Amino acid sequence: MAPAIADSTSDGKILNADLIFGPDENLDPAYKFTGWYMHEAGIYETLFSLDENMNLVPTLATGFDQISDTEYKIHLRTDAVFHDGTPLNADAVVHSLQRVMDSSNSRHGEFSFIDSVKATDENTITIKTKQPHSPTIASLVDPLVCIVKPDVDLNTTPVGTGPFKFDSFDKDVKLTVVRNDDYWGEKPKLEGAVLFFVSDPMTRAMQLEGGDVDIALGIPQTEVQNLKSQSDLEVLSEVTLRENLIYINMKKAPFDNLLVRQAINHAIDRQEIVDTALEGVGGIPAVGPLSSSDKWSANEDLKPYEFDPSKAKELLKQAGIADADGDGWLDFQGKPFEITIKTYSSRAENKPSAEVVAAQLEKIGIKSRVEIVESGAFSSDLAKGDYDLGLGSFNTGTTGDPDYTLSKHFESTGSEAKKTGYSNADVDKWLQEARATSDQGERMEYYKNVQEQVLKDSPEVILFYLNVLVGHSKKVNGFVMYPSSEINFLTPKLSLED
Repeated sequence: MAPAIADSTSDGKILNADLIFGPDENLDPAYKFTGWYMHEAGIYETLFSLDENMNLVPTLATGFDQISDTEYKIHLRTDAVFHDGTPLNADAVVHSLQRVMDSSNSRHGEFSFIDSVKATDENTITIKTKQPHSPTIASLVDPLVCIVKPDVDLNTTPVGTGPFKFDSFDKDVKLTVVRNDDYWGEKPKLEGAVLFFVSDPMTRAMQLEGGDVDIALGIPQTEVQNLKSQSDLEVLSEVTLRENLIYINMKKAPFDNLLVRQAINHAIDRQEIVDTALEGVGGIPAVGPLSSSDKWSANEDLKPYEFDPSKAKELLKQAGIADADGDGWLDFQGKPFEITIKTYSSRAENKPSAEVVAAQLEKIGIKSRVEIVESGAFSSDLAKGDYDLGLGSFNTGTTGDPDYTLSKHFESTGSEAKKTGYSNADVDKWLQEARATSDQGERMEYYKNVQEQVLKDSPEVILFYLNVLVGHSKKVNGFVMYPSSEINFLTPKLSLED
């Protein structure tokens, strides 16, 4: 049943929106990935951000000077104030960064490259890194390092500098914000917004069609034509840098065998997934780990895995996986070779994509089934190694720097690499060397090497680059779906017209 819509106003200035995910009981942006949701709501901002063309632009910073290979001086805005009226200053920025670097933060390792952060004066900070680290400034785009007001309980009372102020929060239901009339930038056109957290894609589509909400993210591909047929609705298919992929558990046999991982790649018809699971509108078949629209992608130089069931069977045979009893199903170590594909359904494309992959694997003789779990359980199971294949989604454009994705997924210490168990000394070396140089040409060569090697090693199967489907009322103006995904949802430009 759709949640009751409250807080609507007769002049139509309150936006009602269905989002896919939201924060749990902790609203602190430095807690896990809560920063994404709070930035999405327009409450918090970062020092730098990415514009709709993926250009790095100053936000709460006005710019920076690179003093040396390991030192950066960042200049702050002098006209920004927190929602309680306190001026933004260097001490608040230092506090915001240091608390993420603290060992008590579960993601502190992502900023372990920083040696120190200090206030130089009221409006300037200096960041020193332990060694040359070219992604330093880009890393400050990550919503994990949203700039917060010190000395407040951020778990329950968010205080940022963004175009919208926190009003109320109902766990698992909605977050309500109101316009920040003292915002330093373009004044928001909306009076406020009610952001509903709706995990079921069909419910999001039904609420949009029924007029309960003005805009809905992540509508099902199956509902696109129906919603487009409504005279008062529009559907946008926006290219983003989000990709859908399959994690392969290399920590268990037979997935620790390269031949098996390569066979799975050859068994999957990515075009069929796009044409059926995505209804031909939800994405494009993938090649490597970075989207072809990413300037750092080496896809033009990569040799993609061709859909070749015969080759897949031959590779499996070489790995000792064959039909031993003539029943039409493959066997491994005297038992039927069975695969479970775990995924979660809050992202509309996941379940149908997993079902198509399972059917494709069965065509080459692998008994396959799909298991749907909650998104939190999915992450937990992958972290524990409790899976065969895990079909998920990853935003490769969060910071605009390739180190964000490639290091997480393929450096042996990376958070996603720990899920697959992937480790390659050459890849580690190339990633470290790419971070150590500021020469963009050299960095591209290192990252090209990484992309070529991980495609060969196949710790993951990159399925497709996602087009995010957004449905909205024709009364909604000013909505932009950034390539860096939904981090920048509620912006000052959004408005509702009569």
